[in-house]
Amino acid sequence: MSKNRFKDTKVGKFLLSNGSSIVNTLGDALPSNGVLGIVKGLINKDDTLPSQTKEEALKLLEIDIIEMQEVTKRWEADSKGSKLTQNVRPLTLVFLTIAFVIGWFLQIEELEVVKELLTIVFLAYFGGRSVEKIKNR
Repeated sequence: MSKNRFKDTKVGKFLLSNGSSIVNTLGDALPSNGVLGIVKGLINKDDTLPSQTKEEALKLLEIDIIEMQEVTKRWEADSKGSKLTQNVRPLTLVFLTIAFVIGWFLQIEELEVVKELLTIVFLAYFGGRSVEKIKNR
């Protein structure tokens, strides 16, 4: 699941560049099927956007929805595969955490890259797991 805010998606950037107020309202929301469904309704009802801009925004919205669904499918396939594919995300998280802690203790100055990677993996792993649990309820 993408961790970009709505304003960072393809359709969000497009609407922002075309002066739509939708991005101001939902800009910091995390995109999900529900949020993107709301956006679709708002685009259709927005009288300030020309019809050509609406059509292009709806196409970009569909691309964002498909991208989000493909990421979910990939993660589901990983969880149903072999032991290695099931454990890649946790092992990556453990490896980067250990590398960061060792680098911190050794006071390595070039630790910023590991810190950024650890942040991305941490958010993807725990954020993705939270979304999966909420969807399965």
